[in-house]
Amino acid sequence: MKVLPAIDLRDGACVQLVGGDYQQERVRWPDPLQAAAHWRALGFTTLHVVDLDAATGRGEHTAVVTALAQSGPVQVGGGLRDEAAIARVLAAGAQRAVVGTRAVQDPDWLLAMAQRFPQRLVLAADVRERRVVGHGWSRELGSLATLLQRAAPLPLGGVLVTAVHREGQEAGTDLPLFADVLAAANAPVFASGGIHSRDELRALAAMGCAGAVLGMSLYTGRLDASVLAQEFAS
Repeated sequence: MKVLPAIDLRDGACVQLVGGDYQQERVRWPDPLQAAAHWRALGFTTLHVVDLDAATGRGEHTAVVTALAQSGPVQVGGGLRDEAAIARVLAAGAQRAVVGTRAVQDPDWLLAMAQRFPQRLVLAADVRERRVVGHGWSRELGSLATLLQRAAPLPLGGVLVTAVHREGQEAGTDLPLFADVLAAANAPVFASGGIHSRDELRALAAMGCAGAVLGMSLYTGRLDASVLAQEFAS
């Protein structure tokens, strides 16, 4: 299993938000490219990049995303709501494009995009109490079980599930949730949300997760990045 450090882009910087709340920005590194170089220098091979401004309609970081994609392996999400946007990040060099809200709400679109970009899309679902949530986590979009069942036949490159009730709080993740996801998914599973110990990472690896996206616990130093890189970088 790989650990993928998160590079969340906001106003040109690399940030970490508590619970996804724009009013609770806990970490800000001014230069995302330096942040990426920092994680790569430690030995992490793949980064998880999210353009928060594109996702929320506040702007975009096309040039930064392109530079990050050209610096090494990345998967990129945030505001990828049409074919042109997906094609753009893949052409820029991203290994995988992460699709979220529209993919969850529009099954026909997800089917078409998965067929257009086989094995290159990661379906992302923010989950609370086994329900998929969106629009700032304020609205339920349906059951996770139904989404995974619908996605199982598709040629996806992965499924990323974030336990939003644990996101950014460093309180531990929801291991039973990911056990359920792994039992239902038919694509590599990436786990995110509140992961804060090596024991949790080892548990996720033992379950069969392909990767774990880490943000707050790396940026605050709760987890020793250099130690993690030795065990989970490849």
